[in-house]
Amino acid sequence: MPAGRFAPSPSGDLHVGNLRTAVLAWLFARSTGRDFLVRVEDIDRVRPGSAERQLDDLRALGLDWDGEPLMQSTRTDVHVDAIRRLDEAGLTYECFCTRREIAEAASAPHAAPGAYPGTCRHLTESERELRRRERPAAIRLRAGVTTWAVDDVLHGRYEGTVDDFVLRRNDGVPAYNLAVVVDDADQGIDQVVRGDDLLSSAPRQAYLADLLGRPAPEYAHVPLALNTEGRRLAKRDGAVTRRELEDLGVDVPAMVAASLGLPGRSPRELLAAFDPVRLPREPWVVVPPVGAS
Repeated sequence: MPAGRFAPSPSGDLHVGNLRTAVLAWLFARSTGRDFLVRVEDIDRVRPGSAERQLDDLRALGLDWDGEPLMQSTRTDVHVDAIRRLDEAGLTYECFCTRREIAEAASAPHAAPGAYPGTCRHLTESERELRRRERPAAIRLRAGVTTWAVDDVLHGRYEGTVDDFVLRRNDGVPAYNLAVVVDDADQGIDQVVRGDDLLSSAPRQAYLADLLGRPAPEYAHVPLALNTEGRRLAKRDGAVTRRELEDLGVDVPAMVAASLGLPGRSPRELLAAFDPVRLPREPWVVVPPVGAS
């Protein structure tokens, strides 16, 4: 069964911008007859209790999902196997660069903005052996293209940079770009709705899916929630989580519905009037409620 999904990282409580994206992911999936899945991406930063609180927040909004939430950390063997297959195909190499070295190289005049410049791509075996004594290696994709195009419901055709991105970090943990592609494909997820800050990642992920013999999903990158200063909404902006806002008397489901310009309050009510073409294209500026600090 084709599916859409919401895949939070349990690094803390979700703010209303995250919750709005979850509602949109649900609306996109249900309006197209897809299943809706939840995946907890817990292979990186994890704060104890966050996953449970996040699921409680989704239920409080009236969202439902098909099956049990998938814990990404249970799939490490599958991620490692995908890296092994890419390695056997000659599509990986070891990288010993520090963040500082990458930042300095990426700021060079010839470097593509935000792209890894390929510093370790052409190291000899003796050079790699020497670097291994200094620090553990990350594993990068040996990309065969520099750009890749994806189709996005809201942004249209988008062509973005593909560099030699990390597949496995130097601490041995599979990287986000690898894990998300493998998990989406294995779960039958053919629709990805998420914040438009991740639009630039879509070409890398779609290209990797192609290398692994998997189709790329349909993308819909939705506008972010911003604070009144035009920066991405964050905990430092005061009362931004469901519990904090409810303590101030805010009806959070109604707040999210209003931000989408949809009548109603519950997801089922919003579904009746949902039309992606009519969605706001500008970021949602969240104004702190009276009494928020």
